[in-house]
Amino acid sequence: MKLDIRNERAGDAGQIAAVTTAAFEKAEHTSHTEHFIVDALRKAGQLTVSLVAVADDQMVGHVAISPVSVSTGAEGWYGLGPLSVLPDWQGRGIGSALMKAALAELQRQGAAGCVVLGDPGFYGRFGFVARTGLELPGVPQEYFQGVSFRGGFPVGSVQYHPAFDATE
Repeated sequence: MKLDIRNERAGDAGQIAAVTTAAFEKAEHTSHTEHFIVDALRKAGQLTVSLVAVADDQMVGHVAISPVSVSTGAEGWYGLGPLSVLPDWQGRGIGSALMKAALAELQRQGAAGCVVLGDPGFYGRFGFVARTGLELPGVPQEYFQGVSFRGGFPVGSVQYHPAFDATE
């Protein structure tokens, strides 16, 4: 399998929505609005990083990263998600390749760090850790994690862009 990770291009939105919908169709913890979130972030100009994975001339994955705000005013922090891989392509390292490329791009852009809501077993492989004092209200601490590119973590409540409330 030849895997190509590239930036989202004009005309990719429909395929990204299809990949995201399929990836979360049978997920245990989902609102089934992830594709709406990506579209709303795009429309708001808030997709700091939007990468797709292409294998065998087919789009098989996508990752989105957007700015977050921290209640204490810490700057340069971003939220990763959603991360999507077509079900038939999961378990082949595509999600990991997207993660590595997305985090490398954030670092290249000078970000302070990144947060994610998700499985500690998966995201911990990329340096994400739960940090006391850094929280997403209403979420168990162990599932909200961050990785710092500059050695420090902010303290405070994180808020994602209003696009994360999109339902259509």
